[in-house]
Amino acid sequence: MAGGVPKEDSLDLSTREVRPRRSTGPVVAVTGAADGIGRALVARLADSGDIKKVVGLDDHRGDVSGITWRVVDIRDPQLTNRISDVDVIVHLDMDLSPDTDHRERRAYNVRGAQTVITAAAAVRVRRVIVVTSAMVYGAQADNAVPLPEDSPLAAEPDDGIIGDLLEIEELAAMAPVAHPGMTVTVLRPAALVGPGIDTVVTRHFEAPRLLTVKGTAQRWQFCHVDDLVSALELAITGEIGGRLAVGSDGWLEQDDVEQITGRRRFELPAAITFGTAQRLHRIGVTPAPATDLHYVVYPWVADCTTLRAAGWKPAYDNAEALTALLEEVAGRHAVVGRRLARKEATMATAAGATVAVIGTAAIVRRARRKRRS
Repeated sequence: MAGGVPKEDSLDLSTREVRPRRSTGPVVAVTGAADGIGRALVARLADSGDIKKVVGLDDHRGDVSGITWRVVDIRDPQLTNRISDVDVIVHLDMDLSPDTDHRERRAYNVRGAQTVITAAAAVRVRRVIVVTSAMVYGAQADNAVPLPEDSPLAAEPDDGIIGDLLEIEELAAMAPVAHPGMTVTVLRPAALVGPGIDTVVTRHFEAPRLLTVKGTAQRWQFCHVDDLVSALELAITGEIGGRLAVGSDGWLEQDDVEQITGRRRFELPAAITFGTAQRLHRIGVTPAPATDLHYVVYPWVADCTTLRAAGWKPAYDNAEALTALLEEVAGRHAVVGRRLARKEATMATAAGATVAVIGTAAIVRRARRKRRS
């Protein structure tokens, strides 16, 4: 937030029991703490006896008690005034929505990460933790299953969320070089599921049928938000570090996914799938570039070696995580990442496979009218 520095405050703790704080232990700040993953993390940390103080950073105050709230725009250089007493900062304030304009989202995500790292260096915060995604490994038909955790980042930079994540990965890699003494830990979760998660991958399971590409065997790995939070706890306490993948053990075959979801697949050649998707993205019918579809038809399973060695075990297996995803998206309808109204969804279900690739006729006609006008 530009201008003066607002007074920090703590919410009333009378509504629930809070464990006493230790006189030692790190002071931990979390960006994006009012909602989503950030909220889940500060709620967990608020009950931890291993943390001296939890600071929630966001542009509005959240509803979690037992922590100190500091209202600030993390893209403002004034952030330095709000983290001068912090030992560890966890950056979770990102926009992952497929619907956000890609230029606005890129500026929001990359500038946010850059400001957090720069501000942390300025006030000598020694440990920064960033969350990107296992998507940065890339989704390819010939990917090893699972991919080694230290695999090169082979994702294609584009105007989708993948491009944002790759830029943030580069910032994280350069930070210790530019700021000696700083360590940056990067967590790369598999396909995230849980309350409030809305991505191209979760929208894949809002479709009436599941797109597959001819000649390719998809494998699915998920990461529930609760498991990401427990991994973040280990990173905060210093038990793990470096670049590491986070996800449920193993993977689900496409047949398993179809059985759990109750949705049948439809199979198309890759050229038709990606060519049509890219044309629809170009005219504004679908929100994500065709390369994002790679992540719902090609495998990108990662081996969580570092966490496993540290004794971490996910609370959710892949089947349980997928079931949680289905509960979250119940009643929603999407085609190639685009949310549909009820009438359009009915058309999509009736038209089946073809609609799931080229969109409903109503959407296409509307896009054409918009272009002509």
